[in-house]
Amino acid sequence: MLAKTFKGLEEVLAQELIELGANDVLIERRAVSFMGNKALLYRANLCLRTALRILVPIASFKAKDTESLYSQLKTLNWSQYMTVDSTFAIDTIVYSENFRNSRFVTYRVKDAIADYWNERTNKRPNVNTENPDLLINIHIANDQVTVSLDSSGESLHKRGYRVATTEAPINEVLAAGMLLMAGWRGQSNFYDPMCGSGTLPIEAALIARNIAPGIFRKSFAFEKWPDFDADLWNDIYNDDSQEREFTHKIYGSDASFFAIQQATRNIKSAGVQHDVELRQVRMEELKTAQTGNALVMINPPYGERLASNKDMEDLYGKIGTALKHQFTGATAWIISSNAAAMKCIGLKPSKKMKLLNGELDCQFNQYELFQGKRNEAHLHS
Repeated sequence: MLAKTFKGLEEVLAQELIELGANDVLIERRAVSFMGNKALLYRANLCLRTALRILVPIASFKAKDTESLYSQLKTLNWSQYMTVDSTFAIDTIVYSENFRNSRFVTYRVKDAIADYWNERTNKRPNVNTENPDLLINIHIANDQVTVSLDSSGESLHKRGYRVATTEAPINEVLAAGMLLMAGWRGQSNFYDPMCGSGTLPIEAALIARNIAPGIFRKSFAFEKWPDFDADLWNDIYNDDSQEREFTHKIYGSDASFFAIQQATRNIKSAGVQHDVELRQVRMEELKTAQTGNALVMINPPYGERLASNKDMEDLYGKIGTALKHQFTGATAWIISSNAAAMKCIGLKPSKKMKLLNGELDCQFNQYELFQGKRNEAHLHS
C-alpha cells in the first residue's frame, strides 16, 4: 500500500504507520509505502493523521505511449474490483516525456475499462467524478505505470469536523504533522494565540486524547469495494480502547471575533469543547498563567495577499516580544513562508525545518523560551 502525504511529513507518517503495526515501511517522495492486511488498510484510513490518501496498487507495467497503456489496461481483470454497473473515476499523475497530456491519458484509461466491459457484457460502466464506486489512480513516471485503487475517496485531510472556515485555514494534515513533529502528545498545556478557525487546537485535542481523526467522516471509498468486510470495519470504527485521558488544557485565541465564532463551531463539531478554551484577544494583550513547559504553536499571516512588508515585520516583532514576556519557559513553534518577517521575531531558532503549506515553501522553526540567562536583558529592561 502507499500512503500519500505533504513534502516534509514523510518521516512523521512513517512513524505513525510503524505504530499502527505496518510492515516494510519505506519512505518515498511525498509518500510512504508499507505492507499490511485489510484491517490495517481500514485502520490507516481511520487513524493516520498525516496521510492524504491510501492507495492499493493492483498492477505495474511499462508503457511507451497511450496505445500500449490502453492495451495493457484492457488485459487487467477489472471484474475483481467492480461490476459493469459500478461507476468509476480516474485520477492521473504523470511525470513523463512520453505522456505529455494527462487529460488524454485519463481518456484512454477510461476507454480501456469501458471496452473491457463492453466486450464481455455489451454494456459500458458510467464515469462519476463526484461519488464513484471505484476511484482509480494512475501514476506514470517516465515509462513506468502504476495502477492503484484509492481506498480513501475524498482526501483524508477532510476530517469531517470543519463546519465553518476563515480565510486560508491551515490544512488539517499539515496541522497534525506540525504537532507530531513538535513532539506533542498532550503532555502539557497548549497555546495557539492566532488560532483562526481552530484547526491547530482541534488537532492538538484529538492527538492528546488519541481520538482517530477519521471518526467524523461520513464514508471512505473502500466501503464500496466488492470485498468490503462490514463486520471488521465496525469493530475497527467502534474500538475506542486506545483513547487517553488528557489532564491539561488547550488555549486558542485570536484578535478576530469572526475567527473565534468559527473556531467555536468547529470545536463543538469535533466534540473537544471541554479541552479547548477560546478567547478573543490580541496576542500582545494575552495574559497567560504559568506557561512552564507549555507548547505554543503559531501559524501567523504570511503577507502573501496584501499586507506590506513593514506591517508583517511589525506583526512578527510583536509575536517575538509576546513570546519572550508571556511564555517564559515554554517551547514555541512558528510556521511561515515570509523569511524576512521571521527574522523580526528576534529570537534564535533552536530547530529549523522545511515544510510546504499549499504551494508555499515554509520555514517551521522551534524557539526555546528560556528563563534567566538567555533573556535577562529583556527582563531587566
